[in-house]
Amino acid sequence: MESSRAFFSFISPFWSYFIIFIIALFRLIKTLKYPHSSSTTLFRKHRLPPGPKPWPIIGSLPEMLSSKFAPKWIHQLMKNMNTEIACIKLGNVHVIPVTNPALACEFLKKQDDIFASRPTSMSSGLISRGYKTTILSLYGEQWKKMKKIVIKDLLSPAKHRWLHNKRMEEADNLVRYVYMSSQNNNEGGLVNVRIAAQHYSGNVIRKMIFNKRYFGEGREDGAPGIEEIEHVSAVFTILKYLFAFSVSDYMPCLRALDVDGHKRMSKNALSIVNKYHDPIIEQRIKQWNEGTKAETEDLLDVMISLKDANNKPLLTMHEIKSQITELMLATVDNPSNAAEWALAEMMKQPELLKKATEELDKVVGKNRLVEESDIPKLNYIKACLREAFRLHPIAPFNVPHVAMHDTVVSNYFIPKGSHVILSREELGRNPKVWEEPLKFKPERHLMDDGSDVFLTEPDLRFITFTAGKRGCPGVVLGTTLSVMLLARLIHGFTWSAPPNKPIELLQSETDPFIAHPLEAVAKLRLPKEVIYSLLD
Repeated sequence: MESSRAFFSFISPFWSYFIIFIIALFRLIKTLKYPHSSSTTLFRKHRLPPGPKPWPIIGSLPEMLSSKFAPKWIHQLMKNMNTEIACIKLGNVHVIPVTNPALACEFLKKQDDIFASRPTSMSSGLISRGYKTTILSLYGEQWKKMKKIVIKDLLSPAKHRWLHNKRMEEADNLVRYVYMSSQNNNEGGLVNVRIAAQHYSGNVIRKMIFNKRYFGEGREDGAPGIEEIEHVSAVFTILKYLFAFSVSDYMPCLRALDVDGHKRMSKNALSIVNKYHDPIIEQRIKQWNEGTKAETEDLLDVMISLKDANNKPLLTMHEIKSQITELMLATVDNPSNAAEWALAEMMKQPELLKKATEELDKVVGKNRLVEESDIPKLNYIKACLREAFRLHPIAPFNVPHVAMHDTVVSNYFIPKGSHVILSREELGRNPKVWEEPLKFKPERHLMDDGSDVFLTEPDLRFITFTAGKRGCPGVVLGTTLSVMLLARLIHGFTWSAPPNKPIELLQSETDPFIAHPLEAVAKLRLPKEVIYSLLD
């Protein structure tokens, strides 16, 4: 069985098209023999959004397969057609990409009730262990149950305050790690900002959920161990293949063949994550059941101790495992990516770095480190993060929304079952909305009256935490992680490019990251006694 999967994972494009053709022919014959009912009244009155003419049955799958990167193909297609909403038929699915904020609000705010579900897919089914989580579950009772738990019991304001000390331990560890790296003369004080940012984010959520920074023995300098490197790498691999336009998501009959290899990559990465998570979860449940543990110390304890109306466990082991994985996925990517891009952009424009440093010195001073209580006053830091979210989003599109019945948006017919995907890239770079959309300009987010800046964007001119029923419940946590990460890096250290190696702002061809991880020379800018306690 494994050998056949390996074969189909590397199957040639010719055979991919051939298999799709045979299946399409079979479905066409079936359709002709058993025709569908006539078009709905809505369809007769309103046309679909513009899009390429699809092939019978298979739609535009051949064109998508011919492109190296499906999101890039979709964006170019929309530019060629001069449209901000399109309809691309992939298999039997109408995919509706959107690049206009007003249209995005129509979907996620005005008609939120209709578009509150998610699609089934190979990757989301695996990650959620059969749709038992919050973000990936289809609309229904399971989603309502898990959403209520996440909002009320895991990410509530009270829980956020309760976990404050754990987050601060990791903010301190970030400073320690960067400082220790900067003292490495062999590397000339060079710090890999991507490693620092990603592992800060991973450390925080591990500490909140498992009450530990390291899965293994750990390192005295605060750096990630081999276990944490493997864990975070697997998390980002899962994210890479989540809703990544896998052929089998539009032709489920091909799922067993794994034509594009997405299933193999997702399963391998998920097995690594489970290797670290599952033993901890199973042992902790055993401790609670045996009565050897009674004190709630982290979010895993919270999940285990939740009871239903009959005083029985509210969550099954599978629900706990899948929800923890989803929390990991939702936490590590956005803050780390935004901080790396923001720092790189600010180093290319030193006057921005100077403004951020001046704000930090004014609000915090140089005799202590940045605290979470400083966040409301750090408007320029938040403006820099907003600009990073706008210009350098973590993914080309948001998680798809599914139309639960036929509807009309902006005079276009949107059929039941359509996958609506908001373009994170093009919403934030829409020239009708943003002046100089490709320029990193944090000042555009500052208010004339000096009022507080927030990372949320309710008008969907770019996407951070989305909106509506499926809006991210972790706004406070996401804001805290993002601001503390960037603020600690800028407040604690001066940053400069390595000798003879200028900072390059080139995006990777296949993911949202800087093409080469940001490496910069860091030098402590605070009095050393401020961080003495962190070095013990």
